[in-house]
Amino acid sequence: MDKGTVAQVIGPVVDVDFDQGDIPPVLNALYIEREDNSKLYLEVAQHLGENRVRTIAMDSTDGLVREMEVINTGAPISMPVGEDVLGRVFNVVGEPIDGIEPPKGDRKYPIHRSAPDFEDLATSTEMLETGIKVIDLLCPYAKGGKTGLFGGAGVGKTVLIQELINNIAKGHGGLSVFAGVGERTREGNDLIREMLEAGIIDYGEDFKESFENGEWDLSKVDKDALKDSKAAFTFGQMNEPPGARVRVALSGLTLAEYFREEIS
Repeated sequence: MDKGTVAQVIGPVVDVDFDQGDIPPVLNALYIEREDNSKLYLEVAQHLGENRVRTIAMDSTDGLVREMEVINTGAPISMPVGEDVLGRVFNVVGEPIDGIEPPKGDRKYPIHRSAPDFEDLATSTEMLETGIKVIDLLCPYAKGGKTGLFGGAGVGKTVLIQELINNIAKGHGGLSVFAGVGERTREGNDLIREMLEAGIIDYGEDFKESFENGEWDLSKVDKDALKDSKAAFTFGQMNEPPGARVRVALSGLTLAEYFREEIS
């Protein structure tokens, strides 16, 4: 792998120097190994000339110093895919943040992918029955379409999405991917707990019993039961840097594209 060094750090922006001929393409992922063995991922945003690239950090840059080693992964940021991601919660770079060990599969999709060819797109318009009467009557959603829910803070946008995930799982047997862009950490926590209560996420009977008793014992999670879950989650929370928030939607989209192409 090609290696470079940190030239300067300006908040979430990190400039990296490479040797001549080793400059990574724009959108490639780089990483820096910290002292605690964790990895800070960077995404190349610009070539500045003179063998220097400007990158955006996907996590806090606290503790970075000049001349730290930077490693080029040779590919864009990639997300784990497969049935093992169902019921799981990931950050922007595909690392689990739910306290459960990472998925065992080594299959990954890059978050920057080409759109489907025009001839592969469906031309017919079909209504998606959401099970929410006011939507189905007054503003029906089209299958495969895009819908915006606009509203101020605390008016119920996330609650409506929760209901959509629940109804699509139970009414259609479908799978959902929730990408929390700039979500409050508390709301993300509440969402996971409500999905567990509704049976959208399945942690197994042992965990369910302890959860109903007010415990949160992840050692009781049944890895096989997780695959029966009906949703996967990615979060770039409001306390995270801009780079994580701007890319986490693509991370969620990558999971959804896998389910569309491989499972649906």
